[in-house]
Amino acid sequence: MRLIFAGTPEFARVAAQSLYAAGFNIALVLTQPDRPAGRGMKLQSSSVKQWALDHQIPVTQPRSLRLEGKYPSDATAARQAILDADADAMVVAAYGLILPQWVLSTPRLGCFNIHASLLPRWRGAAPIHRAIEAGDTQTGITIMQMDAGLDTGDMLAVETVPIALSDSTDTLHDTLAELGGRLMVRVLETAGRSGLSPVPQPEAGVTYAAKIEKREAALDWTLPATLLAQRIRAFTPFPGASAVMRGEVIKLWAAQVLGGLPTGTLPGQVLAAGPGGLDIATLDGVLRVTRLQKAGGKTLDVADFLRGFDIESGMVFAPSSVTSTGAP
Repeated sequence: MRLIFAGTPEFARVAAQSLYAAGFNIALVLTQPDRPAGRGMKLQSSSVKQWALDHQIPVTQPRSLRLEGKYPSDATAARQAILDADADAMVVAAYGLILPQWVLSTPRLGCFNIHASLLPRWRGAAPIHRAIEAGDTQTGITIMQMDAGLDTGDMLAVETVPIALSDSTDTLHDTLAELGGRLMVRVLETAGRSGLSPVPQPEAGVTYAAKIEKREAALDWTLPATLLAQRIRAFTPFPGASAVMRGEVIKLWAAQVLGGLPTGTLPGQVLAAGPGGLDIATLDGVLRVTRLQKAGGKTLDVADFLRGFDIESGMVFAPSSVTSTGAP
């Protein structure tokens, strides 16, 4: 089967490698344009572009696929490349561009999307982050036949994965990336043998996973301890949950919820500081933080962190300046 692959980050690279290893002919790769990144803000290629070049697969990087949009020349060139690829199907994974109808209609079997949630829950850009932030106990991969809506297409395969309390976005990302590639291979093999049996998404249970904004990283200590712990896990590795102590922004990378909030405490007040963790007062309980990072520094266990940054019982983490609306 001849494929076009559209994707950008590491999640998509894993899927592309799975398809390639399974013997599918990837005739063309679409990925986002190179972006400035890092301290030097030098242009960097996406994970998928680097993979495609390593495997000598043609790459196109349009800024838009809308023929009548802001970048019509990009879209026109991409259209010709897609037509020339003469693909049976297009596989899309975390691509980052909207596919107009002309793209959806070009491959003979249409366009298939690897989505990192149990649709219709968490349609949108950040399904892994939002599932953890909301305290979901399970998520998964949905393979869908793409249509013009936002993750509204008929489902072709679904597989569930539990979310452990130890999971953060980075660990769950890796699990789902591997599963997504494996499940997509299975769907394409089935399509080649016997055809597909799409199932419409349920009308009930629709939620949307909005893109993660950097401003969300600032923790609001007037929220419940459980929600704060979920946000720390959800925002690892990006954007990294943060709080202010002694005028410095501190990233918090791991935490657990404790009970027994003493009376008369302030939200954000340090109740205990030792090698076992920083115990911090919240709305309804205590959050024990065990891994931290200063700006520009390394991520450290709390014992090592406290050797270089003094935090004592009674100190208060500065309240967030961001208004929070709670979990999705």
